[in-house]
Amino acid sequence: MTINDLRGVLKGRVLLADDDGFEQAATAWNLTVRQPVAAVAEAADADDVAALVRYARRAGMTVTAQPSGHGASGDVEGMILLRTGLLNEVEVRAEERVVRVGAGVKWGQVLAAAGPLGLTGLAGSAPGVSVTGYTLGGGVGWFSRKYGFASDSVRAIDIVDADGEPGRVTAESDPELFWALRGGGGDFAVVTALELELYPVPVLYGGRVIWPEHRTREVYDAFLEITAEAPRELSVWINRLQPPGASPMVTLDLAYLGEVAQGEDLLARLDKIEGAISDSRGVVPVADLGDITAEPTDPAPSIARAELLTGLDADAVELLLAKPVEPLINVQIRHLGGALAEPGGGAGASGAVAEPYLLGLLGLGLPHAADATRAKQAEVVADLEAYISGRKPRRRPISSAERDKILGALRVDQDEQNAVERRDSLQRAPLFSCLTIEGFGGQDDPRKVIRLRATINAACRVAAGDRRTSYHATDELIKIGIAGPDGNASPACAGSSPG
Repeated sequence: MTINDLRGVLKGRVLLADDDGFEQAATAWNLTVRQPVAAVAEAADADDVAALVRYARRAGMTVTAQPSGHGASGDVEGMILLRTGLLNEVEVRAEERVVRVGAGVKWGQVLAAAGPLGLTGLAGSAPGVSVTGYTLGGGVGWFSRKYGFASDSVRAIDIVDADGEPGRVTAESDPELFWALRGGGGDFAVVTALELELYPVPVLYGGRVIWPEHRTREVYDAFLEITAEAPRELSVWINRLQPPGASPMVTLDLAYLGEVAQGEDLLARLDKIEGAISDSRGVVPVADLGDITAEPTDPAPSIARAELLTGLDADAVELLLAKPVEPLINVQIRHLGGALAEPGGGAGASGAVAEPYLLGLLGLGLPHAADATRAKQAEVVADLEAYISGRKPRRRPISSAERDKILGALRVDQDEQNAVERRDSLQRAPLFSCLTIEGFGGQDDPRKVIRLRATINAACRVAAGDRRTSYHATDELIKIGIAGPDGNASPACAGSSPG
């Protein structure tokens, strides 16, 4: 069996390295990342996905699924890149407050369909990010302080497992796998569709206010005051921007789930800061949620890093403002808390985020700028060392009960030979991007059910021969737009799994 045989397996297009259009098809949205894959397969439907996985098992190859590549890692050499863009079904069931989306659907499509019905999903800041990649990685966006991680809004998941068999996963049908997929990433199975809960949005008030650089101190003071007392319905993000070739500036991005008058009262402190360059505050249609930050929709080269902050006070602000933003493009802080810190019953693997703020550092990934970008990111993190929790946005310790769920999701028979060794490996290894066990020694699972990679965030990997899909730990942001650390997408990318 050769890679050329793949064309006879799928209804969708298959591109090999010598084919016209291969390079473009293999290119990730983040142009900094190179993807040296063996082939690109564009699934026409879920049946194509199943056929591809069965082919990969027989051929001894690995599949990595990717709608677009906002959170691409580049660790895909020799793999088959599965593009799911044609799985673009969007079905809103307004009476149930549920939306069904194919694996290729982007958040802008969901918002456009749900918004006119007075509903929204838990989208991030960028409408061009895929719903599936973002949600499987956790998903932190505008409404997370009110409703929590996007992954916790999942009600059902259509998958293809490592045997190439389709299935439907719910809390009732497979509790362990359902828990693991919601925030643990997509590597236990190739996800072909999600069903998500929708939430009522009678009125959404928000926008962006921009001031010149010399107002930065005043804007930070206002940010601290507002976030100290902000209700869960209000999300506020502050940015020190240095657009290439333009003057530096400071902005506040805002979204409030409530009436205009209430939003104006909550943000009245901003009216005391004079000299705004622009102020777009007002009623925001759900379909236009992405206009608040107006992030780039075209592919671009970027490098992002994110850290969770244990707090933010006057001393921390002094450290943040002591040096210029350059060579970075954005130094962003997002207010967290609310439901993110207190997830309800039935939550998935994302867990709780106790830290109240998220720092995002975004810079250019062009060859001549990449080293300077990374050096500046490291410098900012070092300056703020006393305020950085040390946990990555998608990492936390796991309990013994959660470890049992992981074993269940992997279908590990604890009576099998090597079960003890597998459990010992699990105790050493970061199983999920959001779940980390202390004492990781970098060792793989003895049976290769799980393969660990410290910086991977491919939407889904299927390892030939494994009884379940292999999982790779990640060091990226939750695609909360930053993942922008979602991952390392861009602190303004909405949202933190590969898109």
